[in-house]
Amino acid sequence: MEGFAARGYGTGGADNRPLFGETSARDRIINLVVGGLTSLLLVVTLTSAFVFPQLPPKPVNIFFAFCISLCCISAGILIYWYRQGDLEPKFRNLIYYILFSIVMLCICANLYFHEVGK
Repeated sequence: MEGFAARGYGTGGADNRPLFGETSARDRIINLVVGGLTSLLLVVTLTSAFVFPQLPPKPVNIFFAFCISLCCISAGILIYWYRQGDLEPKFRNLIYYILFSIVMLCICANLYFHEVGK
């Protein structure tokens, strides 16, 4: 049995990668920072859609915020499935890409809401 414990399965050494569903402290910190920044920017964007540039809000701003919210729902479902272990670890890069796209949409929306460049 001792020979099986140190087997590397072609990796050149002992295979010390975490099992599926487990994350390292570094991965958890990255997930919290990316999720926190995305959530903060999303809250600012949704607030800006309803408040700026004047009350009552413009229908275009509300529609823009609604579309961004729909993108967030799909990202949230993927994150939920990933945390449940239903998705393979390679989907983490797709989740990061979707969150990056949401951040870019929020930046564009805020620039539009606050009429930057006019």
